[in-house]
Amino acid sequence: MTVVPVVVARRRRSPFRVAAALAASAAILTACGGAGGGTGEVVPDAEVTIAMAFGPSAGYAVDTDDAYVLSQLGVTESLVASGSDGEPRPALATSWEQQDDPRTWRFALRTGVTFQNGEPLTGDAVATALNWTAGVEAPPRALRGIGLEAAADGADAVRITTTEPDPILPLRLSSANSAILAPSAFAANPPAVQGTGTGPMTITQVNGTQTVTLERNDGYWGDRPQLAGITANFVPDPSARALALRAGDADIAQELPETAALEFTGDEYTNETVAAPRTASLLLNQSRAPFDDIRVRQAVTAAVDRTALGEQALAGSAVPASELFGPAVTWGSQDPPPPADPARARQLLTEAGFGPDNPLRVELGTYSTRAELPTLATAVQEMLRAAGIEATIQVGDYDAREPALLGGDYDMYLLSRSYLLDVPDAGATLTSDYSCDGSYNINRYCSPEFDALLAPLATETDPDARQAIFTRAAEQLNADAVGVPLVHTRANGVGDRVAGYAVDPLAKTLVVPGLAKTG
Repeated sequence: MTVVPVVVARRRRSPFRVAAALAASAAILTACGGAGGGTGEVVPDAEVTIAMAFGPSAGYAVDTDDAYVLSQLGVTESLVASGSDGEPRPALATSWEQQDDPRTWRFALRTGVTFQNGEPLTGDAVATALNWTAGVEAPPRALRGIGLEAAADGADAVRITTTEPDPILPLRLSSANSAILAPSAFAANPPAVQGTGTGPMTITQVNGTQTVTLERNDGYWGDRPQLAGITANFVPDPSARALALRAGDADIAQELPETAALEFTGDEYTNETVAAPRTASLLLNQSRAPFDDIRVRQAVTAAVDRTALGEQALAGSAVPASELFGPAVTWGSQDPPPPADPARARQLLTEAGFGPDNPLRVELGTYSTRAELPTLATAVQEMLRAAGIEATIQVGDYDAREPALLGGDYDMYLLSRSYLLDVPDAGATLTSDYSCDGSYNINRYCSPEFDALLAPLATETDPDARQAIFTRAAEQLNADAVGVPLVHTRANGVGDRVAGYAVDPLAKTLVVPGLAKTG
């Protein structure tokens, strides 16, 4: 029996989560039978409708963020799973072991698994899928820059090699982007996802970016899925999702406005709010003026009232951020942010050469698929103006803007980023987003001292030691004014007469075999 290494510590329920659960206890209910709530009994082979917050934008391509839509709908699976504890656990692979050559890991595959179209899961199939995803022009963040190569090791195992030893490779392979599709999927580009996953549900019809319908995968390797079918409607407007739930047009609705979520308090509702490992930050382009000057970055930091953003602009639906990591993780800061200081901001701008005769004018970009971002942008714009900075807001499509962001062609950009989404280990985010060679370093930050701080993560497997590095890294980012962490967001969802529904802070799972409709 091989040993499954633990590279991320168990995360205790944070004080914030406990407090939030107590404070919201009146609104957080678990579905059960009762007066007005129906029988609470599971309806066999029922169908449900889901109002989802995010839909596909790239034809369900697994190398894009569409992979998370597929994962949430129970269509695709990866070799490894990871829950809110951040530990790797078996999925399509049952065990894994780092080899004598530490650049190589061997994964033993679950036997008897077939794809939804009947093709068998084999070492060759896994190697084909992973090599395709790692080899695309812009590999997904979890696999980018590690030189991943996979090769079958017989019918029931695969060997995966990286350029350098990677202690968190199993966690990387829990990413939704590392989903394993059947070999026949790769005859198309992007790979076909209808009938080629291994999950409990299979796609039957796609209606553009509006809806998708699914049916039970009767050949699923795990527990028999309770639901016979699902219709998922992609509803970007959070108020419209709440309306659909209220009108009975949806059985589950994701990411509702805080005030709307509080309406659903009857026994028939499953209503959950959880602290998410996600931070909305103001990214500042350090590769060109004016944000190549730390005084200007510090001025922006001093100008922004983060407490007001969380408690007023977002009506308490987010936690003001004092650093990159928040209350969703044990190593995250529990402290409030420093108060805004517009006078200090103006002083720093003057020292940097800006003032009434030479006002600082910049573009503030963001996107609208996360409803809170345009609201935050407007509030930040007013705060900056009070400090003497004129910011012009540009709201557009993130995917279209990403190449320019990565290329350093922007001033400031408001981005919501999960620091555990791509890989449930913060070391991956710190490396990709903040190291000199980081593949997602939109801030264009480069500090040899910071890279040296991260260097032990390449070999360190002790969770406490890794988390100590995460804490020091967050402090260093604040000291160097690398962007401005604004708020830590929460995730919520409401189900009406359903069982087996839970909000996943990592946004990877929604439809599971145990999800069912109740009477």
